Amino acid sequence: MEGYLVVLITTPKDKGEEIANLIIDRKLGACVNVVPEVSSVYWWKGNVERDREALLVVKTSMRRFPQLLKEVKEAHPYTVPEIIALPIVAGNEDYLKWIDESLV
Repeated sequence: MEGYLVVLITTPKDKGEEIANLIIDRKLGACVNVVPEVSSVYWWKGNVERDREALLVVKTSMRRFPQLLKEVKEAHPYTVPEIIALPIVAGNEDYLKWIDESLV
């Protein structure tokens, strides 16, 4: 087995499912949870912005992350999309094995 990641990606509300499908169709992630609406407050170009966004929670491998990053950036409408990878330090071994099997 290899290293695993949980990747957090915010998208416009109407793009979450589309980007989730791209990730799954291209085997860039084994599973994507789409949280249909989160409230985001953030700095952008010197101003505080408030938006309703979708949140994608992607389970993937270290090996697939570079391609996931590249393809999501290409498909994403934001100039600077949030794509943050967090390492999975422990988990159900059967689930981690399933991630491996899903990404081949």
